[in-house]
Amino acid sequence: MKRRQAAFAFAAVACGLAHAQAATAAGEVVKVDREGRRVTLKHSGVRNLDMPPMTMIFRVRDAQLLSDLAPGDRVRFVAERVDGQYIVTALTKAPS
Repeated sequence: MKRRQAAFAFAAVACGLAHAQAATAAGEVVKVDREGRRVTLKHSGVRNLDMPPMTMIFRVRDAQLLSDLAPGDRVRFVAERVDGQYIVTALTKAPS
């Protein structure tokens, strides 16, 4: 019984990681608006939003995500549609 529970827990974690990777998009920072909690990204397609590659302004859920960003930085991010707005919920600098 314990093996079955452990196998199920592992499968659930693996499924969550796969979903998180699928929702992650690549982009380049064009502009950072710390006061307005917005970032302009030139990004690849965002699969979970059925969004093609483009440049657009995103609101950011947590202003801390913008603290060390500068135009030209390459990033990986997760965006969601919340109350009709596109919001970046996770963002990290991509390795150079």
